[in-house]
Amino acid sequence: MSVSVILPTFRRPKGLRDALASLMAQSRKPDEIIVVDNDPDGSARNCVSNARAVARCAVRYVHEPRAGVANARNAGWAAASGRYIAFLDDDEIASAAWLESLMTSAETLGASVVFGPLRGEALDVPHGVRGALAQRLYSRPGEKTDHALDAPFGCGNSLVDRDAFNLPDAPFDPRMNVSGGEDDLFFAELARQGARFGWSAKAHAIETVDARRTSWRYLLARSFAFGQGATQSAANARPRRWSGIAFWMCVGLGQMLVFGALAGLSSLTRSEAAASWLDRAVQGAGKLFWVEAFEPRFYGEAAAAD
Repeated sequence: MSVSVILPTFRRPKGLRDALASLMAQSRKPDEIIVVDNDPDGSARNCVSNARAVARCAVRYVHEPRAGVANARNAGWAAASGRYIAFLDDDEIASAAWLESLMTSAETLGASVVFGPLRGEALDVPHGVRGALAQRLYSRPGEKTDHALDAPFGCGNSLVDRDAFNLPDAPFDPRMNVSGGEDDLFFAELARQGARFGWSAKAHAIETVDARRTSWRYLLARSFAFGQGATQSAANARPRRWSGIAFWMCVGLGQMLVFGALAGLSSLTRSEAAASWLDRAVQGAGKLFWVEAFEPRFYGEAAAAD
């Protein structure tokens, strides 16, 4: 069973080198690694050329100059030849048994989509609520045994059986190029087509986080964007699900009021609890204020302007 690993990158040379090195050290070698360079200047080309010299599998370079996370994922999807598609981001480092564990879990669970745990690392933040919030947002701990999942996670550290679905050549919605959330819509479509989601407890990966992404502004924007995903999924459905929009907006209002109050009460004594309540409250705000005018800008033109 052939496996393609899609690795999108945007101006993270060290992160890309570390991610590639981890993929080349896999106990189950990928059949191909597809690096999608989303920098219009093609800055990752040399890094991929150097990786090819020492790789024991095919390493392909795809240049997608149109900025945006959905564009990058679509370019990788179109270029991939494997039945199974694994996703790793350029700020993630896979453990040696990562791919083998994803494939084994997919088989034993009978799952068409599998996710693995992530651990946030190098979080350059002080102790307290902000540090706890950063750890919460950049980690995916999960349970210690394989099991079926009722709902999906994000693309990073995931495996998809492409033959299990009827998908277009560009399955990621370009409307989400700048804000992110393209993976929410992607997995929602897979769920609509009857996806079986699974958890691979041994498919560990590390997400390395730089200081820019642990500021209060960035962390709260990330929570807000996560919250927007549920309502936007209903809004972007064809036809638009107005009942779903109303439902998630009501849920969001309730989360803002209840969890916001709990965050305030626990902030002085229990940092982890306060971070959890704050995350849920801000996600509630995202569900309520879901329209494009309120979308945070994380990718594409916004990233290029940084």
